[in-house]
This record gives sequence, C-alpha cells and structure tokens, in this order.
Amino acid sequence: MIGKLDEALRFHQTALRLRAERQQVLASNIANADTPNYKARDVDFGTALKQAMGGAAAAPSPAGALTKTSPAHLGGTAAGVTASGATLLYRTNQQGNVDGNTVDMDAERNQFADNALRYEAGITFASGQLKSLLTAIQGQ
Repeated sequence: MIGKLDEALRFHQTALRLRAERQQVLASNIANADTPNYKARDVDFGTALKQAMGGAAAAPSPAGALTKTSPAHLGGTAAGVTASGATLLYRTNQQGNVDGNTVDMDAERNQFADNALRYEAGITFASGQLKSLLTAIQGQ
C-alpha cells in the first residue's frame, strides 16, 4: 500500500524538488547581479525531470564528483550539478556587460516569478491528489 502511495506521488515530489533547486539557482543569479565576471546559470527543467523520472538521477556520480575518504565526511555535489543530479547550464547572454557579468535582471526576475508560480501550481496539484486519495480511503 505504501509503495502505491509513493508511486502515485513520485511525479509531484520529483517536480517540486527540481523546482525548488531551480529557484535556488535563480536566486543565486539575482544575488550575484553585481558580481564581476559572474555567469548566470539555469536548469533545463524538462530535461532534468525526464532524467529524474527515468531513474537516470540514481546513476553513478558524474566525473569530477567529490569522493569521501571517511564515512564522517559530508556529501557534496560536483560543480555544475544540483543536489538531485540536474545539470546546471549557462544562460545565453542577450546583451554583454562591461564587467563580464551575464545576469539580465529582467529575465531573472521573470524566470524567478514563473518558477515560483509553477511551484505553487505543483503544490496545488499534489494537494488535490492527496485529497482524492483521502476521500477514496475514507469511502466518501
């Protein structure tokens, strides 16, 4: 029974986790808008979701991943990879800056708001699915 519940909610769990990670990446871009030579990053959400749902995220760690020499060490991720294994891509530069920074605040704010809205929609869908399951369990 628990396995069926997990499988029923797996998509929403994975999508929300990836949305949260993308939100962190976008927030990092906004925070570094004035940092010289900072290159804006983003996650291709569709590709990352397909990879995570296909089980490819559970594959061995990519080349360059941190290795532990002691079980007491904290886990880490390779540069350019999120905690779930999604690849961080560089955002294409629309207009160059003198200081080498590629953050376009208008685009970043737009992406941040869009991702936040989609995150809220994901929570609403997951909540609706949980309510449906609860109604079915209670037999109402």
